[in-house]
Amino acid sequence: MSDLDLAQEARRLDAADALRAKREEFALDDHDTTVYLDGNSLGALPRAVPARLADVVEREWGRLRIRSWTESGWWTAPERVGDRIGRLVGAAPGQVVAGDSTSVNVFKAVVAAARLAADGDGGRDEILVDAATFPTDGYIAASAARLTGCRIRAVDAGDVASAAGPRTAVALVNHVDYRTGRLHDLPGTTAAVHAAGGRVVWDLCHSAGALPVALDADGVDLAVGCTYKYLNGGPGSPAYLYVRRELQPRFDSPLPGWNSHADPFGMSPQYAPADGAVRGRVGTPDILSLLALEAALDVWDGVAVEAVRAKSLALTDFFLRCVAAYVPGGRLECVTPTAHDERGSQVSLRCADADEVMAELVRRGVVGDFRRPDVLRFGFTPLYTGFADAERAARVLAEVLGP
Repeated sequence: MSDLDLAQEARRLDAADALRAKREEFALDDHDTTVYLDGNSLGALPRAVPARLADVVEREWGRLRIRSWTESGWWTAPERVGDRIGRLVGAAPGQVVAGDSTSVNVFKAVVAAARLAADGDGGRDEILVDAATFPTDGYIAASAARLTGCRIRAVDAGDVASAAGPRTAVALVNHVDYRTGRLHDLPGTTAAVHAAGGRVVWDLCHSAGALPVALDADGVDLAVGCTYKYLNGGPGSPAYLYVRRELQPRFDSPLPGWNSHADPFGMSPQYAPADGAVRGRVGTPDILSLLALEAALDVWDGVAVEAVRAKSLALTDFFLRCVAAYVPGGRLECVTPTAHDERGSQVSLRCADADEVMAELVRRGVVGDFRRPDVLRFGFTPLYTGFADAERAARVLAEVLGP
């Protein structure tokens, strides 16, 4: 198929796209100026956020000051925002709390899961870790293992289900691999680890807001995730922690802060945990970032995650078709699975001199990112990425690679 044919097809697909109007809710350059394919690292700015943040600073902080903890709803924001995130990951209200970083929430979740497992069976002293995990998850899991007297065993994410056994306390698994974009089997892995008597913590950083997640329906114990990728919360925006409702009374956080106390203003020297998702809190919430995130989540109003997933798969399929048509054979290797049930919302391509190739792509207005040693990553965010973006990115990639 020729360049013209693919460009025309892209225009037809964009015209038929039920989500195309969502792009106007984001601050983005014109399609002809920049193709932004790095939403899997930092989502674009929703246009509603600056005005909301200005109001928080000027009125809620500037004029109401301390009164805003009650009058502006600051105190309850972690649970309120958590429930909005919960809708996007299949969690009923009262199980998700927003706050802290993903790393801090991984630590809380893994330690708490190991303690839960130890309560039921003292012989469980193993923490399974996805061998290709994002490095911080591995670092945190190792620290949690030292704290709980466990040992770390690294296995491929796809092998966690078969690796779980009588010594497994908890498995920490990435739902989507950050480097390759491979989607792992959340329901199957969860069921297998449960059958072996262990608990599972899922890292949803590269799946929340990109594809359907069913935490409640799939029986997930605990989950964590960031909000600055597909949820567009902004750089360093608060992460979130999911604790399954029936586990909440036994959730023993290794970071029992005053914000998770049953009577935070009682200032008791003894810790008594609050009920519900509040147990996942630690210290005073980062209100400016938290309320910017809350405003950013408005773009999800009226949007079905299933529609986002359908467009994501169509976009990545189309991009791969364009790459195959435009780039000479042998120049690239796709490391992202082509099967829909194994793919997240990014395409990762391996090539020689990938760092230089990505730098040139960025200079030409196609913004993806590079992962050492040789991987080009292109993230497709269906709320604002179009098929013309995918076609142009593939065409420019071919130009950069040359004949």
